[in-house]
Amino acid sequence: MTFEELGLHEEVINAIGYMGFENATPIQEQAIPEIIKGKDLIACAQTGTGKTAAFMLPILHKLASQPHKGTNTLIIVPTRELAVQIDQQIQGFSYFLSVSSCTVYGGGDGGGYDAEKKALKEGVDIVVATPGKLKSHIKMGLTYFDNLEHLILDEADRMMDMGFIDDIMFIISKLPKKRQNLMFSATMAPKVREVVRKVLYKPFEINIAISKPAEGVTQEVYLTYPEQKIRLIRRILKQHEDFTSIIVFSSTKKDVFSIVRGLNNRGFKAEGISSDLEQKEREEVLSKFRSRDVRIVVATDVLSRGIDIKEINLVINYSIPTNAEDYVHRVGRTARSDAKGMAITLVEPRDMKNMNDIEQLIGYQIERKPLPEDLGAGPEWKLPERKKKRKNFRRNNRGNGKNNKGNFRPKNKGNRPKPKGEGGTPKKS
Repeated sequence: MTFEELGLHEEVINAIGYMGFENATPIQEQAIPEIIKGKDLIACAQTGTGKTAAFMLPILHKLASQPHKGTNTLIIVPTRELAVQIDQQIQGFSYFLSVSSCTVYGGGDGGGYDAEKKALKEGVDIVVATPGKLKSHIKMGLTYFDNLEHLILDEADRMMDMGFIDDIMFIISKLPKKRQNLMFSATMAPKVREVVRKVLYKPFEINIAISKPAEGVTQEVYLTYPEQKIRLIRRILKQHEDFTSIIVFSSTKKDVFSIVRGLNNRGFKAEGISSDLEQKEREEVLSKFRSRDVRIVVATDVLSRGIDIKEINLVINYSIPTNAEDYVHRVGRTARSDAKGMAITLVEPRDMKNMNDIEQLIGYQIERKPLPEDLGAGPEWKLPERKKKRKNFRRNNRGNGKNNKGNFRPKNKGNRPKPKGEGGTPKKS
């Protein structure tokens, strides 16, 4: 279905065409008409399905079609990076509209705070905010949401995982009761269902099943020991010198910068991103990565969701995610929009069970690649054995002192004092 067939405002259609989009994705086809009707909505869909446009296009359609004043729409997101990305997409989709927006997130300087304060006070059309920072502004009386018509919770499951549920409920308690609520989540975790029950009214439900990695992704697995990983990554990078945009994912901040150091020492231009960096530094790294000034970015899962960087050639999982769905999010950074890409995962012996869970989720076994001979032998594929459960013994005939079948009584330990009679004297046998 084309966006014109969805009945969007002419100026919104013009902006979409200018950005090179023509046909709607499944979630956009289902969500846009219901949002235009004013219904509450809960959509279970992962990154890469086009969910940002699914909620932004109908909101912009409404802003273009009817008068409004003050802040009209509040979008709450888990991370600063996602807030910035959504704001950039708003600017693109509203290119031919007079729509204003601002981002509200922590980690900035004093100038950023002053800009946020001014925007919230004057009432921009759309506010994109992280929960903690927005809560601070509300407590200081710097927000004016009296005319708010739309509340959007994006990546709700991730916000719950990050412990933002109390902040979100506090923010919602300060908003007008009459409003349209839209929630987007990759999974329907119990805490997400709790928020749905408390916040949404008779929501229209959309369930886009978790997608498998795109057909254009070539997936490979190397079984390695930890000390082989950096050398293997350097070998992979040298083998694919034509790849200009590469992400290496690590599960820990500590590993991020040791990987960067190990690559830079051998002439591979790499930079790292983790929560240890200031927001300005993180944005600078992303900017250089988008412009291809930096070929390799090493990152924690801060980049696995919500960051739209086009034409990534290669994703390397230095450490395997413990959650199988996070693997799909990481791999989803490459081969977007029918492009080609590669995803390589390095699996240690302790990670084999997690790798097995991933393969069960996606429905097939990923090709195992042999290590280069000069790196030495890698581990063999072997799932850890399940621990045997201890049998429970029922204690029958309690207190009879017997140790018959069905009446298990542990022996006294050597350091356990013997029972004494009255007056502290030992009992006579």
